[in-house]
Amino acid sequence: MFNSPLHAIGYTPQFSGHETFPMRYGWLKKAYDAVAVAHRRGALQSVFNEPSAIADFGVGKNMVAAIRHWATQCGVISQGGKGSLSAPTALGNKIFADDGLDPYMEHPSTSWLVHWQLASNSKLTTWFWVFSHFPSSSFDRENIVSALEKLGADRSWSRMANATLKRDVECFVRTYAAKHFLIKQSPEDSMESPLTELSLLKATGKKDGFRLIRGPKNSLGDGVFAYAVSSFWDSYSKSSSTISFEALAHHPGSPGKVFLLTEEDLADRLSRLEAITKSTITWSETAGLKQLVRSRRILADEALAFIDIDYIKNGHEENR
Repeated sequence: MFNSPLHAIGYTPQFSGHETFPMRYGWLKKAYDAVAVAHRRGALQSVFNEPSAIADFGVGKNMVAAIRHWATQCGVISQGGKGSLSAPTALGNKIFADDGLDPYMEHPSTSWLVHWQLASNSKLTTWFWVFSHFPSSSFDRENIVSALEKLGADRSWSRMANATLKRDVECFVRTYAAKHFLIKQSPEDSMESPLTELSLLKATGKKDGFRLIRGPKNSLGDGVFAYAVSSFWDSYSKSSSTISFEALAHHPGSPGKVFLLTEEDLADRLSRLEAITKSTITWSETAGLKQLVRSRRILADEALAFIDIDYIKNGHEENR
């Protein structure tokens, strides 16, 4: 049995911040641009708190807060806080700068990267729990709410209002499953999350029923996968030169869990890492023990560079 961050002493669950709005196309770019400009001019106040924020972002106050939330949780901008303002991150610069790899999220690898940032992030309790802990592939919203309430009671989590949980689960579902369009909706409200294109979550014939789709992920690039493996390895055991197949497949927050890969699909991808990492990481099956071996620890900027292969392979880099 693997330990989970959700079971750690002192863990604080998070079921809010998005103001009930799932992430939408263009939001990460908007947040990145605003923070990058403010950072360059040495702003003294967060761009999200400025009186002009509503006009600058072209959305209401709650959506401004949602844009900030998603950009922060996706690792596009830094958190900011007392005495410091948000700033563009290395990942934000790499993807969302005007000369970045994919500033407008037109490439599937960007959506997969964003999904990894969210679903492997234990601070986003619902996201992390559904992908890493939910015991069934099928569910409805109330299943998730009830399960999280039970977990919270078992772990003595405080401030878990049922209404807050329901809103968070609704936001989670709308992040991954397309919502039926209503005639009375505004164009902004009818926009889908870019993560619906990943087909990780599908509505079933059952009322309010959904299903997690486990299996091959043909649009998941080897570069983003290699980045995810390296990031997970550091969080799992930063100093270890080996990591077991079981951990990569079944540990909470692992690539196998977050990308909903079968063991066969995962093993196939792990066997390709040697070429992508130039033999820094190799796949080993010695004496029946399946594991990855690394010759040295891969630094964060090196791991982020792995994703380049996905964009170059598809001609994205050459056309910029």
